[in-house]
Amino acid sequence: MRGLDGKAVIVTGGGGAIGRAICLRFAGYGAAVGVFDLNGESARRVAAEIAAAGGRAHAEAVDIADHGGVQAALARCEAALGPTDVLVNNAGWDKFQNFVDTEPELWDRLIGINLKGALNVTHGVLKGMVQRRRGRIVTIASDAGRVGSTQEAVYSACKGGLIAFTKTVAREVARSGITLNCVCPGPTDTPLLAAVAGDDERGQKVRAALVGAIPMKRVGQPEDIPGAVCFLASDDAAFITGQTISVSGGLTMHG
Repeated sequence: MRGLDGKAVIVTGGGGAIGRAICLRFAGYGAAVGVFDLNGESARRVAAEIAAAGGRAHAEAVDIADHGGVQAALARCEAALGPTDVLVNNAGWDKFQNFVDTEPELWDRLIGINLKGALNVTHGVLKGMVQRRRGRIVTIASDAGRVGSTQEAVYSACKGGLIAFTKTVAREVARSGITLNCVCPGPTDTPLLAAVAGDDERGQKVRAALVGAIPMKRVGQPEDIPGAVCFLASDDAAFITGQTISVSGGLTMHG
């Protein structure tokens, strides 16, 4: 894809399954990658993998719900890799539970990671992008934010909020040469899905039901996501902003 070679990219949640796949794909296009993750060991492992392949990477252990911590991590990353050209808001977390069985402490954690975290990081990089009059921000939302998802009420609210946030900021900064878009994965084979489904008979039924509902008859793999992300970050998508793309095997189809 055009325009990714030599760019400085930050990926939050870069140590996880989807995050790692996104980091490696950007590195493969010649980008320098800032790997942000709450789990510093995972972030360093992905950064080392990029470096071993001849790429440039910088790892940061950071809680994106902590505004001050995010700003410090961004400063260190930009000192190492240069001004941020691309931000991928990928970090997320969920706990599957009926809303009536949840407590405010869980809501706060979900909102802190899935909504406020993206606001913190976007706020930190956007000012520089506006000054330089260029930049790409791609946010990993979810089909749960488009159509809802059982036992994911607060998570769905956060992801729906990210979609609305993306559209609004896209309008605000369009004349500054900055684009913002969302990618919404459907059910994807990650540790979170495995933890929810489990390995028992019930888990097998859950997985079978998911596969049965997806027109392409499989759940997504982490490697299915980076193509859409890198496209939206590339020069090939320079005239695309404020959009939401589902990567779900056809599970969610919007006109």
